[in-house]
Amino acid sequence: MCGRGSLWLDGVSLEVVMASAQPKPDFERRWGREDSNLRRLSRRVYSPFPLAARAHPQGAANCSLGCLERFDAIVVGAGPAGSTTAYRLARASARVLVLERARFPRDKPCGGGLTERALRQLPFPVDPVVEETVDTLEARLRYGARFERRSGSRLAVMTQRRRLDAYLAEQAVAAGAELREGARVTAVEGTTVRVGGETLTGEVLIGADGVNGVVGRSLDLGRDHQHGVALEGNVSYADVDARRYARRLVLEFGVVPGGYGWVFPKGDHVNVGVGGWEREGPTLRAKLAELCGEHGIDPDSVTDLRGYRLPMRRPSAVLARGRVALVGDAAGLVEPLTGDGIYEAFLSAKLVTDAALAVLEGSEAGLEPYTAALTRTLAPLVSAGWGAKVALDRFPTLMFSVARLGPLWPVVEKLVAGELRGPSDARGLGRAPVRLLAALAHRAGDPGRPYRTQALPS
Repeated sequence: MCGRGSLWLDGVSLEVVMASAQPKPDFERRWGREDSNLRRLSRRVYSPFPLAARAHPQGAANCSLGCLERFDAIVVGAGPAGSTTAYRLARASARVLVLERARFPRDKPCGGGLTERALRQLPFPVDPVVEETVDTLEARLRYGARFERRSGSRLAVMTQRRRLDAYLAEQAVAAGAELREGARVTAVEGTTVRVGGETLTGEVLIGADGVNGVVGRSLDLGRDHQHGVALEGNVSYADVDARRYARRLVLEFGVVPGGYGWVFPKGDHVNVGVGGWEREGPTLRAKLAELCGEHGIDPDSVTDLRGYRLPMRRPSAVLARGRVALVGDAAGLVEPLTGDGIYEAFLSAKLVTDAALAVLEGSEAGLEPYTAALTRTLAPLVSAGWGAKVALDRFPTLMFSVARLGPLWPVVEKLVAGELRGPSDARGLGRAPVRLLAALAHRAGDPGRPYRTQALPS
């Protein structure tokens, strides 16, 4: 599970620091690059886009309207969705500003898994921050019945958000985006934002600032979500057998209503966690202790314990209006069954970039086409995820029995790899267990139906 809405993160300094004025020593030391903002300034001053032809040259010290700075695009938030959006826009020669309220490296609560499906959406590799490669799935029901499946290729790679997010931000800067850390947005009006004493405006504004983001709150976008909740922490390999969890994802079903428990391998520790419906929040600490006990882990050895909300959008959620759009967790794009949002973050970055470039080039007036494209692409996964989520609660034994059927595993492999749009695209022997799962979802109420209906051509 992965989410960006930590429940107890405090605000940070309002001080604005331009990347060009303060190079990132961590970036330079890790990847050996000079400050890429300086390279950007040396090769490009004006944006090529017609709508932004009035933008002030970079580095201009004096400007009107209380020193109003203009950009082709402003991205609020430098998580996976925000930094990838900034990278794609900058590579298309847009003048991009990224505003991140924290300073890198900073951590975010997250299981830290990137599936092959997610990796396919990235325009560059993430090898420098990969800590473990996973090719095995181990699943249990209520700490009892168990099955294990191994793939002939990798299912996912494991990382940590403090490393991944810093790396993605660095790629955006290297592509030409300007990153300002410690930049907390205090007000939003249209595509104009206030940061401390500065006013900044863009031709388009992208909100990538998480479940409680200021862009969505200020403009009444993406407010119609359901929420899950999760609690996770880390256990050092000094306190757990590293070989037991090497190259595998361990999933514990039937232990939390509306979710599951997990143990994921990392570089020097395992990540343990539990998550489910939002109402389960008060029970999660006890359920995490139970999971640890089942795996022979002393609950007192769990460090970096933190809880977070998982936003899952309803079909009625408005994700774009005019020249403003939300991506990633800000848009409520967490997958309902797994609680994962990284694939959705990268996908939304790709689709919002296409829409933003159309606006900047003058072929579209607003970013609404992004919502339509996102809905069409995600509908098969989201609708199936909702169905499986409620069916697991209502028929856990039946669902688990179907899940362990041999013909279903190739379907799961293709879904994780991004080779199928959704389970309904399965062919051959895999169609039978998929139909059984769909029938159980229907009996459980089929909450995924509205997402399928929404994606139909009008």
